[in-house]
Amino acid sequence: MLTENEIQRTWRALFRDQQISEDTFTRAEALLEELRPESPLRHRLDGELGELRKIRSKKQAPQKQTPHRQTARGK
Repeated sequence: MLTENEIQRTWRALFRDQQISEDTFTRAEALLEELRPESPLRHRLDGELGELRKIRSKKQAPQKQTPHRQTARGK
């Protein structure tokens, strides 16, 4: 079992300067499993993981451009 310091260090290394893949998320989840359920670090890192997933999904989603409506202007 890893200490909280080791988990925090590994977590930073996991997301630093690399492409984030599904494997990265799997490894991060494994690190979270090492922490006690009531651990404040676990709650913080779990929140970070959720945010990172949102960011990644936004980057992967194709950007849809909505047509601009022209409004009638005063005469």
